[in-house]
Amino acid sequence: MKTLLNLEEIAMFLAAVVLFNVQSPYAWWLFPACLLLPDLSMVGYLAGNKVGAWVYNFFHHKGIALLVYLAGYTLRLDWLVFTGIILFAHSCMDRVFGYGLKYLTGFKDTHLGEIGPKAKRTA
Repeated sequence: MKTLLNLEEIAMFLAAVVLFNVQSPYAWWLFPACLLLPDLSMVGYLAGNKVGAWVYNFFHHKGIALLVYLAGYTLRLDWLVFTGIILFAHSCMDRVFGYGLKYLTGFKDTHLGEIGPKAKRTA
């Protein structure tokens, strides 16, 4: 099952790459250059686990990414379309590597299991 879920995430990531190439007027190198930017949301953990998890999950939620993309598409704002694609692609990439949405108990506790050197994976 884990392999099937990873293949699904890879397919969605590739769909984001295709969407970027089709709908974005920006240079190709901006995609990899901006791909890790959503991880800046980890700064929320400076305010504690609850705030950190909320901020991190907001920027790593695929539904939010799709809403940002659709808003950009509807309003014809290329930068918002680009932002939605980056958020979506980043979230897919994170899931492939085992980084899921965070629980309030701490950064290492995700919906895909624990992350880190002493991790107990559930997914």
